Amino acid sequence: MLLLAAATAAAAPAVDGTAPGSAGEEDSVSPEVIDGVTKLNAEGLIEKVMDMPQLVLIDSRISADRKEGFIEGSISLPDTETSCTTLGKVVPRKDSPVLFYCNGVRCGRSARAASIARDCGYTSIFWFRKGMEEWQEKQYPLVQ
Repeated sequence: MLLLAAATAAAAPAVDGTAPGSAGEEDSVSPEVIDGVTKLNAEGLIEKVMDMPQLVLIDSRISADRKEGFIEGSISLPDTETSCTTLGKVVPRKDSPVLFYCNGVRCGRSARAASIARDCGYTSIFWFRKGMEEWQEKQYPLVQ
């Protein structure tokens, strides 16, 4: 979590524009709100990581996207593999905080994964809706 700790101090101003979704993703906008899920921005993600060391950060993107870089400390669990069983392996307690992210607002992977977690009975769910799009706009660090 060293990179995350330094992220806000080294952040550059946001740049206008949007990042394209990954190959094969629908070009649609993810929902603004998911019932039972708390939406965060990049700074909110960093704050949660610092305040909640037990937070499980899940990268809901496919492996090809993850190879381009990911947020430090995140676990790869693509939405296509997310189920109550697979979530239970990485987040055994339903009251443990868990955060999902993907490529950005035109990526529905994290929204689907967060909804699955909610439907599985998880109670402390966070969602970084703008995901990698916002993270890269702010030039926050990535692990390659």
